[in-house]
Amino acid sequence: MLEKGYNPKFPVDTLKKALVDINPTALSFKLLDNKVRHHANQSVNYAFEYAKQKWYKSHKTPEFKAGDLIIVSTLSFNNIKGQKKLKDSFSGPFIIKVLHGKNAVQVKLSAELEKNNEISPTV
Repeated sequence: MLEKGYNPKFPVDTLKKALVDINPTALSFKLLDNKVRHHANQSVNYAFEYAKQKWYKSHKTPEFKAGDLIIVSTLSFNNIKGQKKLKDSFSGPFIIKVLHGKNAVQVKLSAELEKNNEISPTV
């Protein structure tokens, strides 16, 4: 029978569904790809959780109070005379005078550094 006019069917629609099948090689590759992606996702999640636990185990927030001894980093001090490369990266110990939050303190610095600074202590 000859049809006239607009035919809304595409050639794909005219194929029998039972005859159209995915190549077995492509299907097995897709299944293998899904397994590999799932295994990679599990491995990344496991590594992330392991690193997170290890980091939290070794990084504890120190509890400071007035009167404790601390050392301070001198990398951000701009009043140090001479070659910074030859100076120590840390100076101290200094006694905490006043706490300003959890990790900022005020100390009386030595004569070489000669001024009061709000600094972050280094443990």
